[in-house]
Amino acid sequence: MSSAEHIAEDRAPDGVRPPSRLRQLAAASIGNAVEWYDWYAYSFLAVYFAGQIFPEGAGNSLVPLLSTFAVFAVGFFMRPVGGLLMGALADRRGRRTALTLTILLMGGGSLLVALTPTYAAAGVAAPLILVVARLVQGLSVGGEFAASTTFLVESAGPGRRGLFSSFQYVSTTVGQLLASGTAALLAALLTEQQMGEWGWRVAFLVGALLSLLGLWIRRGAHETRSEQQAADRPGLFEALRRYPRQSLLICGITAGGTIAYYTWTTYLPTYAQVNAGFDKGDSLTVGTLSLAFFALLQPLGGMLSDRIGRKPLLLGFSLGFAVLAVPLLHLVTDSFASLLLVQCAGMVLLTGYTAIAAAVNAEVFPARVRAAGIGFPYSLTVALFGGTAPYVGTWFKQAGHADLFPWYVAALCLVSFLVYLTLPETSRQKLER
Repeated sequence: MSSAEHIAEDRAPDGVRPPSRLRQLAAASIGNAVEWYDWYAYSFLAVYFAGQIFPEGAGNSLVPLLSTFAVFAVGFFMRPVGGLLMGALADRRGRRTALTLTILLMGGGSLLVALTPTYAAAGVAAPLILVVARLVQGLSVGGEFAASTTFLVESAGPGRRGLFSSFQYVSTTVGQLLASGTAALLAALLTEQQMGEWGWRVAFLVGALLSLLGLWIRRGAHETRSEQQAADRPGLFEALRRYPRQSLLICGITAGGTIAYYTWTTYLPTYAQVNAGFDKGDSLTVGTLSLAFFALLQPLGGMLSDRIGRKPLLLGFSLGFAVLAVPLLHLVTDSFASLLLVQCAGMVLLTGYTAIAAAVNAEVFPARVRAAGIGFPYSLTVALFGGTAPYVGTWFKQAGHADLFPWYVAALCLVSFLVYLTLPETSRQKLER
């Protein structure tokens, strides 16, 4: 019997057929892909709508674009709030309830971006509406990780938590690829003027429609929270109050992973352009190819962790980046092959973290506070170290110390390596329900 059939046909010990694991996997993965499609569409299309929403200042044509990315950052720092609030909702009202709300919020935020009036038509109300939309989307993305991580791992059959965990980043990457593909298709079909006037809105309308599809799929998902948990309503800050060590542990687990992830999947093309004079169009092509390669690696990493354990992969990832981040980034030249090699090599190492991050995080906390316990410290760490990676890299360059950024990445990965050494091996342990 194939692995897919095993996932779909697992039976409970009493012979009663549980809900389809494939349906559970689809509910978490498709919704997560939609969430990240909307999130990344903003950054890909900002160059087209920035001038419509924000007025230029003092003759500086970069002011609208800078303002647009400032709003993007505001959304990023709403993620910890979403992780806390939506995580607590998942613990109190159920994982499916939280997943339904997060995708509704993301769809609503995407629709609001699509319908945002221009500055010429609405004045200061235009940027204010965009800010509200990004706040809603930031809240949604933060809550999505908390709820979908918990849901994915709790839906997995025995010995498959790593495999199910890997689809967290498979779906995230698919969403990123869909966003870049949609932006590229619209740019190819429409003129520059059409893209600036109304074309960019189409991508966000598509996101809103995709959210409805994700909502429909999630409505058929099975709740993973137990009946005993349903009778228990933990407080909003209970995970932080009762499990401070575990909360700090999530930060340590995440720090190296998030800086490596955002450096290799988001910032590396820009790093190559700024530091090696790499062609902009070629860097985007390399990024797309390496992301597709990265998505294919995730299930392999997840299945490997179910066989040999989580710690070997985590230690290999963190030590690999601590030792190789500096030489790998120094290998980046203006050659297409060099950037592709460096990016794919980093993706292989990175898989040791991303493929199992959801499982490792879920195995840290007891079930009653699992979603909130994961959501807040994870999202806070991502906002502090992952979301700031492009800014820090650019700042080092402007300060004349571009060579320090690879050492910064290596140092954070070394911190996580030390944290991983203290972790118990949890792959064989039964997950508390």
